[in-house]
Amino acid sequence: MIHLLATASNLGADLARLGQPEGFSTVVKIALLMTVLALLPSVLMLFTSFVRFIIVFHFLRQALGTQSFPPNQVLVGLSLLLTFVVMTPVADDIYTSSILPYQAGEIDAEQAWAIGSGEIKTWMIRNTRENDLLLFAELTDTARPQTPADVPLRVAMPAFLISELKAGFQIGFLLFIPFLVIDLVISSVLLGMGMMMLPPVIISLPFKILLFVLVDGWHLLVFSLTSSFR
Repeated sequence: MIHLLATASNLGADLARLGQPEGFSTVVKIALLMTVLALLPSVLMLFTSFVRFIIVFHFLRQALGTQSFPPNQVLVGLSLLLTFVVMTPVADDIYTSSILPYQAGEIDAEQAWAIGSGEIKTWMIRNTRENDLLLFAELTDTARPQTPADVPLRVAMPAFLISELKAGFQIGFLLFIPFLVIDLVISSVLLGMGMMMLPPVIISLPFKILLFVLVDGWHLLVFSLTSSFR
C-alpha cells in the first residue's frame, strides 16, 4: 500500500500526458495532477473495505447507546488501519504486477494503469453482489458481462459501493439485536416496578457495556469484519 501511494504521483503525471499536445501548459498539467491526488483519499476510502468498517462501527456505537464514545476520530482511525490490513495483499499484487514493471521500463503508463486497475477491479467484483453489477450494467447501457474481465470500472465501482452499504447495514442490524433485548428486559423490569419516570437507557447502558466486554466484542467484531472480505 505504501509503495503504491509513493508511486501514484509519477504514474498520474505520465497518465496526464497521454494524448495531450506537446504545447499543453505545464500549469494545467500540475493542476490536473493535484486534482487527481486530492481525489485519491476519497477513492481509497469509497472503493476499499473502509466503507463497511466505518458503517459497522457507527452502528455499534448507536447500539451501545454511548452517544459520541468512542469518538469519530478513533473509529475512523481504526477503520483506516483495518483497511490497510485487508487491502495490503491487493496493493502488493498491484505493486508487483504494475508498478515494478513500469519503473523498470518494461511497460508504459497506460499498460500500468490497465494492469493496476484490473487488480483492484477483480477484488471489488469478488466482494460485490451479482444483482448490483447487473443493475449498473443496465444503467450504463453495458452488455451483460459474461466474465469478471468483461465488467468495466464504471460498473464495478458503484456496484461495489452499494454492496458494501448493504453489507454494513446487515451487520449493523445483527449488532443491534442483543442490545435491543437488554433494553426491552430493562424497560419491562422498570415498568413492573412502577419506575416509569426513570429512563431505561441509564440502567441498560452498563449492562450492554458489560456484555460487550465479557464476550470480547472488539476482537470478535474485528475478526468477523476482516474475514468477511474475499
